[in-house]
Amino acid sequence: MADVHDKATRSRNMAAIRGADTKPEMMIRRGLHARGFRFRLHDRKLPGRPDLIFPKHHAALFVHGCFWHGHGCHLFKWPSTREEFWRQKIGANVARDETSKTALHQSGWRVGVVWECALKGRQRRPVDELLNAVSDWLHAPDGDLSLQGSPKDEAVVVSS
Repeated sequence: MADVHDKATRSRNMAAIRGADTKPEMMIRRGLHARGFRFRLHDRKLPGRPDLIFPKHHAALFVHGCFWHGHGCHLFKWPSTREEFWRQKIGANVARDETSKTALHQSGWRVGVVWECALKGRQRRPVDELLNAVSDWLHAPDGDLSLQGSPKDEAVVVSS
């Protein structure tokens, strides 16, 4: 299927997509701040530039968009146009995520990921439930966190 927009319109649409301060990220930030957590944002010195950094807890939290990071949920669908380009682009993002996570672990950081599908779509979870899971993870002495959509998928905390 051909693109429904001309090249200039598509370019404008793609340029408007944010890499930081997204709606899902802001929901998590506001909720954690209201619970008393203090954090730094997008530290360029850390691998992968985590969305939230909790130095006190030695934890880095990413809020990943399911499309851009190739999550296998109901929000992700491979585009039908320029398939090779998108497979390379998203594949490189996934590989970069893994490299960043490994580098953070080697530096002694714990890594958490909140997926977009946990916050929106038909499998979203209540925001309080997500914030409780992140809060519990931050207070835990070790382990990683991955929160995704669907109530049947529990918060995955993996010990290092």
